[in-house]
Amino acid sequence: MSVLDQVIAAVTPPESDGERQEARAKAQAAAVPGGWFAMILDHHLLLEDAFAATKAAGDSASRTAALKHLGVVLMGHAIAEEAVVYPGLGEAGEKGHAEMGYNEQVMVKMQMAMLGKLDPMSQDFDDKLEHIRGAVAHHMYEEEGTWFIELSEKAPAADQAMITQKYQEEWSRYVGADA
Repeated sequence: MSVLDQVIAAVTPPESDGERQEARAKAQAAAVPGGWFAMILDHHLLLEDAFAATKAAGDSASRTAALKHLGVVLMGHAIAEEAVVYPGLGEAGEKGHAEMGYNEQVMVKMQMAMLGKLDPMSQDFDDKLEHIRGAVAHHMYEEEGTWFIELSEKAPAADQAMITQKYQEEWSRYVGADA
């Protein structure tokens, strides 16, 4: 973690596990089964599992394979949100949330590229992975806690259906049907 990252983390401590659990419960209550928000919540769980699997991998080859899987899930999720959900946020009057979402995802993509250049069994890799995991966890907290609840309340039913369809298409295009 860079000195700047350490300063930012010290000044803006992350939300607690309890706050994240509360936001997720609120999101699950708001998500329509089979809809875009429910799919996103499922993908958030996949991301958490992929981060844990990468961290837990005990050798270089398995860690590299786990990182590749994490990258596919993370990129597929980000691309689907960027192509469909964030524009929906903007249309629903939440342009600030949409812009922040885009910016946070760009930063994670840049960090993932740097992570891929590190020795997968090094402390630098572990530190960078944890930094990225923390950023993604915070990003998911924002989405689950307010952003996507607002979108689910504000967007008309036709827009909700379109977001669901297009999100699934974008996810499948990048990740494939097996994920």
